[in-house]
Amino acid sequence: MKCVIIDDEPLALELMQAYVTKNEDLELCAKFTDALLGKEYLHKHEVDLLFLDIQMPDITGLQLFESLPEKPLAIFTTAYSNFAVQGFDLDAVDYLVKPFSMDRFDRAVAKAKELFDIRNNKLPENEFMYVKYDYQWNKIYFDDISYIEALDDYIRIFNKENRSILVHLSMKAVMEKLPEERFVRVHRSFIVAIDKVQSWNKNTLSVLDREIPISITYQKQVQDVLEKRLK
Repeated sequence: MKCVIIDDEPLALELMQAYVTKNEDLELCAKFTDALLGKEYLHKHEVDLLFLDIQMPDITGLQLFESLPEKPLAIFTTAYSNFAVQGFDLDAVDYLVKPFSMDRFDRAVAKAKELFDIRNNKLPENEFMYVKYDYQWNKIYFDDISYIEALDDYIRIFNKENRSILVHLSMKAVMEKLPEERFVRVHRSFIVAIDKVQSWNKNTLSVLDREIPISITYQKQVQDVLEKRLK
């Protein structure tokens, strides 16, 4: 992954460069102690991963990242842990609190590499997706999902044990992540895993012993999908 480091502290920049050099998944394209020069570079060059300090003169790392028209994957670094929530609100891959070890750095890069490979279709399809909750990106295997329920601006993803997680994501956005051969939308508020359906009729279906409505809008689609399983 082509990466750029921006940190106004020279010693922190040197340490980060040393970590990058030792990681075989990374190629350092540029480094900056001046955030505005870094911003100018990023507006002209495409990179895959950005290591970005938050507290800097002239412009914060958060402001710099928000200003980018094309946003690379980002790992924020700072001495102040209270910025973590803001960093993850910007879909940061990870948040490293200084001082951090090479091992912690490599774990953050490994996360970024998986997301990078997904973006570039280098990982096997139809196995998992990443969603953000608890202020970090988490891998969710499709096979573990039983159904998904919409709750205003959030969705609740239920697993095979009927436990759930709450994710800030729309139904449309999550449908784009799910393989269409394994999931079907049955209602404006419900998506179900086809192989987890226990029974169904024209108006409802059962998953994990929960009765889920099938709206008129989706009745024909659901019937066609489920009847294929009978052939």
